[in-house]
Amino acid sequence: GIANPMTSPAVQIDRLTHRYGARTALHELSLTVQPGEIVALLGPNGSGKTTLFRILSTLVPPQDGNARVFGLDLSTQRDEVRRKLGIVFQSPSLDKQLTAVENLRYHGHLYGLQGAELNSRIADLLSRVDLTDRARERVSGFSGGMRRRVELAKGLLNRPNLLLLDEPSTGLDPVARADLWRYLEEV
Repeated sequence: GIANPMTSPAVQIDRLTHRYGARTALHELSLTVQPGEIVALLGPNGSGKTTLFRILSTLVPPQDGNARVFGLDLSTQRDEVRRKLGIVFQSPSLDKQLTAVENLRYHGHLYGLQGAELNSRIADLLSRVDLTDRARERVSGFSGGMRRRVELAKGLLNRPNLLLLDEPSTGLDPVARADLWRYLEEV
């Protein structure tokens, strides 16, 4: 049947298994995340966190088991899932020769955003991550924490239904880390 995205779990994983050759990265993982929930996955290197992130972000299709985002099957409806996602990767994806505004503008264009709507979203997000006064400076002059905040704004630009963050507080000092968590609770 067709799931109703308004009543479906944000993430529904049932017996998800993923292998790399003979090595099992995920073994029959089942997990449900409801809309509005914040879930953190903690574990040592090699415990499957990155594999799960890659599956949920549609970079890798599920091998065995079932994975859905707002009722959409990650195996067969990847394009529809992508429209609902905001993703902040562990590795930086900013163009350091561009300003914060330019990085966000080009990202917005990927989602078909433009004009006043895009400019409004950019201004709002840069304000929320406390970078309004640095908006027109090249990212190359930013600290690691400031770059991370631009990355977060980028992940939120399309107003995603599900935000996936890989190592979100990497490079953030304790104050910036607390600000990030406070902001995530707001959105």
